[in-house]
Amino acid sequence: MSQIAINTSQNVNINFNIASVGERMLAFIIDLLIKVAYAVIIFYIFFNFFDLGYLLNGLDQWSQMAIYIAITFPIYIYPVVLESLMEGQTPGKKVMKIRVVKIDGYQASFGDYMIRWVFRLIDTSFAGVIGLVSMIVSKNNQRLGDIASGTAVISLKNSINISHTILENIHEDYIPSFPQVIALSDNDMRIIKDNYTKALRVDDRQIINRLSDKIKNILKVEVDPTKMTERQFINIVIKDYNYYTGKDN
Repeated sequence: MSQIAINTSQNVNINFNIASVGERMLAFIIDLLIKVAYAVIIFYIFFNFFDLGYLLNGLDQWSQMAIYIAITFPIYIYPVVLESLMEGQTPGKKVMKIRVVKIDGYQASFGDYMIRWVFRLIDTSFAGVIGLVSMIVSKNNQRLGDIASGTAVISLKNSINISHTILENIHEDYIPSFPQVIALSDNDMRIIKDNYTKALRVDDRQIINRLSDKIKNILKVEVDPTKMTERQFINIVIKDYNYYTGKDN
């Protein structure tokens, strides 16, 4: 499975697995089934309970078409609305555990989802061949809408363990040292742990020192270097954050 390195706004590269063409097609089929189910239900209601057929018989072709469009309008805006509300997912994408993200690391906006939606008209033309070919030949399995909006679809099925997340195993009798960590966000802690883990892997003491200094500056704390090393400090900050936010529960 290919990966994409997304550079966050904090200039930290995070690797994600690219959603495969198969995953995206299955998500599309699930969403299509939901839309078909909606159409069946809504037409059944309007034709059987509101006698829409009788009303349509007295209207011209354009008026009939306008009513059909109004009834099925939610189907047309289904992708852009749900991706906006569900942060890059639709029910189909959620089931398949995939998500639309911006390649530049920023949160995708409504405008980005709108661009993807507009280009969907091209991507799904000729029975979806254009979008399929685009995903196959592009580097990050991007259809034209993804390329135009600067987005990609990633898989959330990464095989990760506790060391790859902000989670830490802490004992029940753990006593925190820095209550100031509650000022940090989950994203802050992910960045801290990701950089710390990478620095430990290559024993980059300079990065560890800089990271420690940055945390101290943000939390406005002072640490006696004779009593606590930089590594011990960062480890405690990570554990304290988990303790106060209950991430291990």
